[in-house]
Amino acid sequence: MTNAGSPDEEGFAAMGKPVLITGVAGFLGSHLADDMLNRGYSVRGIDNMIDGFKENIPAGVEFHEVDCRDALGHPELFEGVELVYHCAAAPYEGLSVFSPFLVHEHTTSATVAMLSASVRAGVERFVHCSSMSRYGELVPPFTEDMTPVPLTPYGIAKYAADLQVRAIAQVHGMQHNIAVPHNIIGPRQRFDDPYRNVAAIMINRVLRGLPPIIYGDGSQTRCFSFVSDVVACLTKLGIDPDITGEIINVGPDEGEVTVLRLAQEICSIVGVDCDPIFMPARPLEVHHATCSSDKARRLLGYRTEVGLRDGLTEMVEWIRQTGPREFDYNLELEIVNELTPRTWSSRLM
Repeated sequence: MTNAGSPDEEGFAAMGKPVLITGVAGFLGSHLADDMLNRGYSVRGIDNMIDGFKENIPAGVEFHEVDCRDALGHPELFEGVELVYHCAAAPYEGLSVFSPFLVHEHTTSATVAMLSASVRAGVERFVHCSSMSRYGELVPPFTEDMTPVPLTPYGIAKYAADLQVRAIAQVHGMQHNIAVPHNIIGPRQRFDDPYRNVAAIMINRVLRGLPPIIYGDGSQTRCFSFVSDVVACLTKLGIDPDITGEIINVGPDEGEVTVLRLAQEICSIVGVDCDPIFMPARPLEVHHATCSSDKARRLLGYRTEVGLRDGLTEMVEWIRQTGPREFDYNLELEIVNELTPRTWSSRLM
């Protein structure tokens, strides 16, 4: 990504004052930290390391291993901070049906703790990363003026967090923006997690000589966002003084693809035949989920710079170089019954 000028030129967060990024050892947070460092900001980052990796953290980040839920107990993290990016969450939509407490705690509770600590410390602006799951089974393309009707515990947790951001920030006079990314792909995305990141899961399996797994018939439709396109929007939501109090979908509304077609594209890039394993559909999975990008184009100058095939190709090369891995079932299922996908309960991945 190109350097867009000094912080003083862009008008928010004075040079030398740290920007705080949560989830900095994760996928999105680490890429955002890279971009802010490249723009001349100093970056302070926190992560509880539940599924982050130290190697993701860019050189130059002042890192603290802290859980967002404990933010009120660490006022030193907020010293001098004007801008907070809250990227951390437990982004497990499918798993949330079977581990709802885990997802609620690390999504809604974590956000509220960060908000309280930010207001108390005098933070000027709070940028929250939401999720397309907030829209649930509304008729796509989803637009920001729709009243969300989330279906899954994760979607409910994210929408609750969004409402908390608006309420707490508005009453206490803290500027805020809410980004709604969807289906982000790219290097550094965790690919040995059996519960999330459909493209990464498929690539990891295919590179290990295994067929992709598809829940349902594969006709579910999605759009996928390359991480650098999302980061460009997040950066502007943080540092542009004229954009505040907004909820903005971030990601493409072109290039809609079925999950089956996604599997076929990945197999084509790797150079193998595609013969997926079809498993029963997962409970509460939304069938068609795409967002309108009109508002992002208008306010953020958004455009898709990296298309799906190019993005998947870059992911395949990164996972190949990193080395495909066995899947790590590091999170306990809270509910195991006849509805639980056997890929999880019997660890079939």
